[in-house]
Amino acid sequence: MPETQIAPYGSWKSPITSDLIVKGSIGVGMVALDSEDVYWIEMRPSEGGRYVIVRHTPDGQTTDVTPKPFNARTRVHEYGGGEYTVADGTIYFSNFDDQRLYKQSLNSPPGPLTPVVEMRYADPIVDDKRGRIICVREDHTGGGEAVNTLVSINVEDGNDARVLVSGNDFYSSPRLSPDGKQLAWLAWNHPNMPWDGTELWVGEFAEDGSLAKTKQVSGGLEESIFQPEWSPDGVLYFVSDQSGWWNLYRRKVDEGVEPLHEMQAEFGMPQWVFGMSMYAVESAERIICAYIEKGSSQLASLNTRTGEFKTIETPYTDVTYLRCSKDRAVFRGGSPTNPASIVHLDLTTGVTETLRRSNELQIDPGYFSIAQAVEFPTENGQTAHAFFYPPRNRDFAAPEGELPPLLVKSHGGPTSAAATTLALGIQYWTSRGIGVLDVNYGGSTGYGREYTQRLRDTWGIVDVDDCSNGAKYLVERGEADGNRLMITGGSAGGYTTLCALTFRDRFKAGASHYGVSDCEALAKETHKFESRYLDGLIGPYPERADLYRERSPIHYVDRLACPVIFFQGLEDKVVLPNQAEMMVDALRAKGLPVAYVPFEGEQHGFRRAENIKRALDGEIYFYSRIFGFELADDVEPVPIENL
Repeated sequence: MPETQIAPYGSWKSPITSDLIVKGSIGVGMVALDSEDVYWIEMRPSEGGRYVIVRHTPDGQTTDVTPKPFNARTRVHEYGGGEYTVADGTIYFSNFDDQRLYKQSLNSPPGPLTPVVEMRYADPIVDDKRGRIICVREDHTGGGEAVNTLVSINVEDGNDARVLVSGNDFYSSPRLSPDGKQLAWLAWNHPNMPWDGTELWVGEFAEDGSLAKTKQVSGGLEESIFQPEWSPDGVLYFVSDQSGWWNLYRRKVDEGVEPLHEMQAEFGMPQWVFGMSMYAVESAERIICAYIEKGSSQLASLNTRTGEFKTIETPYTDVTYLRCSKDRAVFRGGSPTNPASIVHLDLTTGVTETLRRSNELQIDPGYFSIAQAVEFPTENGQTAHAFFYPPRNRDFAAPEGELPPLLVKSHGGPTSAAATTLALGIQYWTSRGIGVLDVNYGGSTGYGREYTQRLRDTWGIVDVDDCSNGAKYLVERGEADGNRLMITGGSAGGYTTLCALTFRDRFKAGASHYGVSDCEALAKETHKFESRYLDGLIGPYPERADLYRERSPIHYVDRLACPVIFFQGLEDKVVLPNQAEMMVDALRAKGLPVAYVPFEGEQHGFRRAENIKRALDGEIYFYSRIFGFELADDVEPVPIENL
């Protein structure tokens, strides 16, 4: 063990470099099972952010299914998800470049199913009985707002696309009953988002394959339904938050609904993307489920006959994309000491096997900071939640009496949540001597509907107060230097960042990654899925245009008195580049230190290795210049104006 070196916080040398992160890391996502084979999605920064369907066979072989240049990614709702399905060795997927559906047999190249028109597809399932796919279609051919429907598409030639369900603004989760006679799905309408209120519907198929006798089973304007699934014996299960928590329910024989196991825990998540799964029906008698308590996940087994509920011990505290077949479960799991991984669980023995890790890097755990759940006081006598990562590097200590800088992270959404999975993007900071506070501000999910609803009409206020009060809490505990507080966030988190820097005086610098600066512009210009989102976060537009202006940092740059760096994808259709550019121009004119790093070819979020690296290194370089600490490594400088 080398002797501990003394160096200022922020100047520690770390093996967790940006090169290591982007070269050794991938994203792992949606899981699917087909007989004994396991499939999942990999997002590869080293391949320009390409999404690849991967297959793992019982003999331990792992191979790519989608060949280059195919990119299995859909743009429905812009955020995508539900990119593919697989049945009997045949894969159906959306291709990013042309948004067409493709069909691919194993060991054969993909072939297009749908024509070259402005339509997008997501959440496909296979209807074997009728030789077709059923999926969500988003039609952009009309020139106005996109039209969303549920459609069927012939699996042989794709030419007889038929609309099965229409009339609602949004659809998701088409699920076919085991006998093929019924279809369940979710629907919702503006201005609701799926976590505000959705409807669960069931329809029976007529002889010609159309849907008849459709009926709403559950849900409504103030009840969010998540993930309908059928059991092998034809029982319909789903997750509802009618109790104030996303809990498991089923449809009864008399067509009423009943809860299966009531808990103050979340068995669902905000449906930002398609294909999400928090539980799976392993058999007619057993459900395997993940549930979230205070931001951390656990696995459990639920007997559908007796109601017996048993926790399944695993090392994972963040579980998503859960799928099951007889006596086994496969999911994406992570923990404070494990990166996101595709995990196989033998339900008979309890033994887990890692099929794929999001990184295979061998890093000494002495460089890792472990997430600490904290609950701190905030406005109106309430408390908020966060995960705190103190600086940690086995080789370094700070000079006596020095307090560390603190980087406060504001997650996106804003209806989302920070998780505990080992993230090298956080360890990058902590191993250099900078603390990180990952805040689950009011409005985050994982703490019940009431906590999520705190952000109703108060976006730009509650989230900002919670981030500010989280930083204050750590300063008062002696865990952070109050003169070196930074805040960072992407998308909605970028908005919270800009609001905190503009309307509060807690932070001394910040970074906005594709963040919102003008709420009015966002309401006018963003895509369909989020075009009415702000109705619930701020107020109806244009009726309350005054509130949109009051909450927009762009109109109050005179109050902003600290340096900011901006990172922006130039092909972003969610938050357009002009949101960042207007702020940069205003700060430039005011004479404040400002930097702008635009990325050609990037959309909402950065997927290319070189841009992920540039954003990480550029942000720490910016803070090092602002706060005057020396970096241990040479990084590419970012031009900073007015410094």
